Amino acid sequence: MLSRRRFAKGTALCGATALLPRFAGADEMISARAAGFRLPAEDDPHARTFMQWPVNRRVYTDGVFLGMLQQSIADIANAIAEFEPVVMLMDREFESAARRKLSDAIDIWDVPTDDLWARDSGPMFVVDGNGGMAVSHLNFNGWGGKQVHGHDGAIARRVAEIMDLSVFDNGLVGEPGGVEADGHGTLIAHESSWVNPNRNAGSRTKVEQLLLDALGAEKMVWAPGIAGADITDYHIDALARFTAPGTIVIQMPEDIVPGDPWSKAAFETHDILAAATDARGEPFELVVLPEPYDTRIRSDDFVASYVNYFVCNGAVIAAEFGDREADAIARDTLAELYPGREIVMLDVDPVGEVGGGIHCATREQPAV
Repeated sequence: MLSRRRFAKGTALCGATALLPRFAGADEMISARAAGFRLPAEDDPHARTFMQWPVNRRVYTDGVFLGMLQQSIADIANAIAEFEPVVMLMDREFESAARRKLSDAIDIWDVPTDDLWARDSGPMFVVDGNGGMAVSHLNFNGWGGKQVHGHDGAIARRVAEIMDLSVFDNGLVGEPGGVEADGHGTLIAHESSWVNPNRNAGSRTKVEQLLLDALGAEKMVWAPGIAGADITDYHIDALARFTAPGTIVIQMPEDIVPGDPWSKAAFETHDILAAATDARGEPFELVVLPEPYDTRIRSDDFVASYVNYFVCNGAVIAAEFGDREADAIARDTLAELYPGREIVMLDVDPVGEVGGGIHCATREQPAV
């Protein structure tokens, strides 16, 4: 099974958006920002959440584990469905079996999938502030050609077509899980996921401009990250997340571990963010979460990220890992950062075993 952590190792549509002019198309290379669109903050109100059903047996050769992974995806979807509508994308041939795991409240759309990572291959919705919505397409290429993605590479455009939405495409290649946006003009990311020839040619300046244009933002803050150590080239959403403009929650080890590039990179990112300012010129406030150590799964490939949570209407859906002290700290910290929202913590260890988390498996559609 290819790990994201280490490799080689019948639904109502939004009628207002159907009136948008067709800006889109790779031929025109028009960006969302040029048309007045931006990516909103994740904690803004949602119309629904999209998720993807993992099925590809070239990716998951162990059928028993695939069943466990599908159950974890169902658990996440069922939890979110308590707070807002959920659409699960899959080929219709899998619907009967999937329905046995999924709540009746969850809609299924006939959009074929390979894997579960809706954050990366699903539609990234952008809004214009006047009731308009479109999809800003990042040309998902399997994290730089590391995984089969025949279906997943087509999902964003297929959903946009079903919803009759325009698609902006300025030629950028990458995954939305590799960039964090505060919804008010600021982006943070690891260079390793973007300024990388497996996705984008050219300088950091060029890639930065494409990112700002694709997400409708004004300022980019980069940290180096790590290229080649995992399938994502170190997505930042497993380490640091915006909780509000000017506030970032970051999960940190106690110390830099000799020979461990992950701990070194985490401290490097922390220090860069601590010295940076946002699009308003204001410094960031960093809220530090400790890493869990006494986890149920103990493997170098296991991703135990509390910050890879998902904010939905009225709740934060996060993972717990069996470390009672660290789990409790994470719950309390998230409750302070998101007052008024219910904190729902789930055991989704199979998702961590394949190198991701709840945020990686979800994609919000903003309410407009």
